Amino acid sequence: MLDLEKEKYLGVEKVSKLLMKFSIPCILSLLISSLYNIVDQIFIGNSNIGYLGNAATTVVFPITLIALAFAWCLGNGTAAYLSIAQGRQDTENIHKCVGNSILATVVIGLIFTVICFIFADPILYMFGASDVSIGLARDYFFIIMAVMPLFMLMNMMNSIIRADGSPSYEMLAMIIGAVINVILDPLFIFVFDWGIKGAAYATIIGQIISFAITLVYFLKPKSFKLQLKSFVPHLNLFFDVIKLGISTFITQISIVLTLLICNVMLVKYGASSDYGQDIPIAVIGIAMKVYTIVISIVVGIILGAQPILGYNFGAKKYDRVKETFKIVIITTTIIGLIATVMFEVFPQVIINLFGAQSDLYNEFALLTFRIYLSLIVFTCIIKVMAIFFQAVSQPFKATIISIIRDLIFFVPLVIILPSVMGIKGILWAAPISDVIGMIVTVIYIIIFFKNLDKDHGRINLPN
Repeated sequence: MLDLEKEKYLGVEKVSKLLMKFSIPCILSLLISSLYNIVDQIFIGNSNIGYLGNAATTVVFPITLIALAFAWCLGNGTAAYLSIAQGRQDTENIHKCVGNSILATVVIGLIFTVICFIFADPILYMFGASDVSIGLARDYFFIIMAVMPLFMLMNMMNSIIRADGSPSYEMLAMIIGAVINVILDPLFIFVFDWGIKGAAYATIIGQIISFAITLVYFLKPKSFKLQLKSFVPHLNLFFDVIKLGISTFITQISIVLTLLICNVMLVKYGASSDYGQDIPIAVIGIAMKVYTIVISIVVGIILGAQPILGYNFGAKKYDRVKETFKIVIITTTIIGLIATVMFEVFPQVIINLFGAQSDLYNEFALLTFRIYLSLIVFTCIIKVMAIFFQAVSQPFKATIISIIRDLIFFVPLVIILPSVMGIKGILWAAPISDVIGMIVTVIYIIIFFKNLDKDHGRINLPN
């Protein structure tokens, strides 16, 4: 995109109009990405596999989150670098930054896939597979992992496409893949009777098509041109990207670690409860998938705002940074409150989408939605603020916010509380952690804006 056009769109255009232009495609894209797993679980839950199939996909889900942690770290870091560099009228190294991130994602994706294939069973058992569900988990896992490098590269490149001013293109690529997945799921699961393998095949076919469409964009991007020299490793650029994207990585890995610890504790305390081992695992998987829908909406808003924040922060237009922040935080809070009402008042409606199960299953599912997700409004604000600080080149604050809720408080609480409260203690760990994480987030927000007013931008930017 020409500099004058970029100035018109990001430096002068009405902020609310820019957010509509950038955030709506981001929201839809992330929602569609979430639907890959949601759709699988709905169809599997309503098949003859039932909740055991959902337990198997729940075990695999954290492993895909690890892959996304690497992809989004590089993608969001590159996107933030691109936006800030353009705001400073410094576009010389952008193509090298993009090329290095693509190369790094391919290498990491291949290494990650090989490790997962070699250590499949230990990994699946570690994330909560039981002797009953391990066979289904293997069937789903090996198919999903076969295209994992492409899945990672697609997600990394999508972040760059958004920052390059083409969020609608990214949305289109995701929509096409998701529609194909939705069409193929019932065909493969029910008509061909492929069961959980059918769900996995439908998922990877949709992902491959989305990847192909995403790849085409890089033949003619707007603000950079890839060349062979773009892929020559530059450690300084790579570390700049890592610094800007590290909070995304920590956020994702925090989710993985919380899921891992949560699953281990659910297995331990579920086995000694009336619910058994597999019901809690299946239920928490469904709750997390529904949770990701809400988080996708609010994260889509802040990711859409990222180019606006990065450009105007780099251009020292701090009034526009403040205006963007205000709109984002108000919208995030409203969405979080709506989700809270749904989870507290209508949880059974949501639970029924994933198939009718036993009374014990429904009992634990209701507890999970009404306790575990009770303060999701705080969770939404915490996740959004981590990305906000990443967009305005404050990686330390972004990192602290990313880990405070999940690693520093949730993990210890999910280990300690069940010894006092039984399996319900695992559920109560989430809202208690949300309260503490929210307090820290508010303190950092106040400090940042006070410094912004006082120093008028004497805040370090990436070189």
